[in-house]
Amino acid sequence: MSKFDRKQTRSKVRRRIRKKISGTAERPRLAVHFSNKNVYAQLIDDVEGKTLASASTLSKSVSGNGASEATAAKVGEAVAKAAKDAKIEEVVFDRGGYRFHGKVKALADAAREGGLKF
Repeated sequence: MSKFDRKQTRSKVRRRIRKKISGTAERPRLAVHFSNKNVYAQLIDDVEGKTLASASTLSKSVSGNGASEATAAKVGEAVAKAAKDAKIEEVVFDRGGYRFHGKVKALADAAREGGLKF
């Protein structure tokens, strides 16, 4: 029997999601990523291959450290503010192969409260 590999499974799910989801200039992709220490969120235009706005726990506007639900919510608020500055209202949410609960849900809810529609 083969051993369960969490990274490989997430990678498969991520590829499956990316087949269906693509961001444009009018409706960019909100991609999230979590490392053990930080939370990252980007608004990506896949047609041009450019990042339109981003926020993470490394930026000065987001206080706090660690990849917890509280910091994920702060990053969600920050990315919503950055999107408003870039005049973006609608996005496509890319959960990056993670389940939609916990940190992912906290980030998404905070981004919605900040004014993003998805």
